[in-house]
Amino acid sequence: MTDDDIAGLLGPDGPFARELPNFAPRASQQAMAQAVAQAIEERGTLIAEAGTGTGKTFAYLVPALLSGKRVIVSTGTKTLQDQLFHRDLPRVRSVLGARLKTALLKGRANYLCRYRLEQTVKDGRFASRAQAAQLQAIRAWAARTSSGDRAELAEVPEDSPLWPRVTSTTENCLGAECPFFDECHVFKARRAAQEADVVVVNHHLLFADLALKQEGFGEILPGAHAFILDEAHQIPELAGQFFSTSVSARQLSDLAQDALAECGEVSGALNVLQSPLDALDAALKRARLALDPLPARGAWAQIEQRGEAVDALRALHDALAALAEALASQAERSRGMGSVHERAEALTARLQKLFDEDDGEEVRWYELSERGFVLSATPLDLAPPLRALREATHASWIFTSATLSVAGSFDHFARQLGLDDPHTLSLDSPFDFATQALAYLPKGLPDPNTPGYTERVVEMALPVLEASRGRAFLLFTSHRALRRAAELLRDKVPWPLFVQGTAPRHQLLNEFRASGHGVLLGAASFWEGVDVAGEALSCVIIDKLPFAAPDDPVLEARLEALRRAGGNPFTDWQVPTAVIALKQGAGRLIRDVHDRGVLMLCDPRLTTRGYGRLFLRSLPPMPTSRALADVQRFFADAGAA
Repeated sequence: MTDDDIAGLLGPDGPFARELPNFAPRASQQAMAQAVAQAIEERGTLIAEAGTGTGKTFAYLVPALLSGKRVIVSTGTKTLQDQLFHRDLPRVRSVLGARLKTALLKGRANYLCRYRLEQTVKDGRFASRAQAAQLQAIRAWAARTSSGDRAELAEVPEDSPLWPRVTSTTENCLGAECPFFDECHVFKARRAAQEADVVVVNHHLLFADLALKQEGFGEILPGAHAFILDEAHQIPELAGQFFSTSVSARQLSDLAQDALAECGEVSGALNVLQSPLDALDAALKRARLALDPLPARGAWAQIEQRGEAVDALRALHDALAALAEALASQAERSRGMGSVHERAEALTARLQKLFDEDDGEEVRWYELSERGFVLSATPLDLAPPLRALREATHASWIFTSATLSVAGSFDHFARQLGLDDPHTLSLDSPFDFATQALAYLPKGLPDPNTPGYTERVVEMALPVLEASRGRAFLLFTSHRALRRAAELLRDKVPWPLFVQGTAPRHQLLNEFRASGHGVLLGAASFWEGVDVAGEALSCVIIDKLPFAAPDDPVLEARLEALRRAGGNPFTDWQVPTAVIALKQGAGRLIRDVHDRGVLMLCDPRLTTRGYGRLFLRSLPPMPTSRALADVQRFFADAGAA
């Protein structure tokens, strides 16, 4: 089938226009489908930026299904993954009459582990009556589920502490020696994926698998002819996680808990392990206490400046090594004990690596939570490992998102991923931003670092909210500003106020949509992946340009390396990254051909700094105004219409 044929399928006389209600043929969608087909055929590399409303999902699914090749489609989140597999893929298959096998594959933490469920039931210890009730719900569901995908069981919250106890990790899985191996949901899902023509995964799983494959542990996903990565703007940050070496307090406490559980199956083991387990528990608590005076996140050098923190972490390493040694004497007595012993040795080696002097290729850093910590080493430059990973697949790689370019250039994205001379395609949104939207840049706001800046933003936002009658997102670059704005707005607006952190994200969004005139305040996670079409969202207000937090030790090290190499960290890295983040936030506004709305950008640097023009040039082509009267007129006209 030629590229023109593929474009024709999505055209006004094609089967999609005939068979799908509300399908609107779009030239941009057809152009993208042609480019994807060509990339798959030639095993090429394509970066395709497709503005909101392009219909990029169909634009890559149609050529993928018609290619006759094995294709992996990866999305940014599990929610998008489920939507793609359960809604979009069946529609395209049906219209094309494509007779091929498809599979949905998630990370193992999404599947019930029957062995660990049995261990948890035997253990019988629960922090609350609610957890005991949740376990009963999981047991009842376990008896009827065929997939074991925990997304089926909405009544047990996603963040329930029970889920880690009844799902497995790479470290604690018993593999083929598990007594429940023949019924294993993870194994069944992987086998289905290996036999499928099209597999839908998420980025976390994709990179976990490719990183494992690179280390020689085997391959979860089938060898593919093409990889299509949707929401590809997330890849640089996610890839950093998978090329990092990390040890967390959670991993160590889970190890201890699993070792204790295995003692129930091996007579006399508790006598051998109780003392080193107690020592590890005490060392963990001492380490967390010694780290407490440090900032919540920072470079390893900050640990090294505190002698007691270094001593406590070395004592933790020694306690872990002692437990690994004690486990060695029990490792042959059961598969479970053998698995726990392997984990203890691997974590000991990882912790030792973090103590070793770095070679300048990685940045070592830490992060503290309320009760725990994570110690990590992350590569400074992700391009070489990503390039090696792609080359090993001998496949075509297609990266797509609504936000990959900076003022029309893909250089920043391509450089981060080590993409050499990729084909690029930039497709504007088919929406009529000239009439559907207005960008409002208010006058008179101080520099964002000025004390009281958030108060001024709220003051400027109130008349805009009045004109829009609520129906707004206020997006903030920090949780502190979000909390302050929530305090200020609570008594000043007559509409329902929804504040991130007061309820789960999906619940806030559902209530916001239902309210009709709500005002939602969100930070990082609300800047992307949030879709509210229609009048319920008619205004997006952004407090500042989303430059990355200066306290990020990985970013600091990368900027310093860029400076040493003769580059300009601000223009070469910080500005392009912030431009892409701003495009994500602004992209919440117009989600449908009938949407109308105002984008209020409060940061005065858009007009007072030279780089401000780069941000404005990267946004969709909408009219810009500095007059509140234009905003009021825009909404008045919408009301009249």
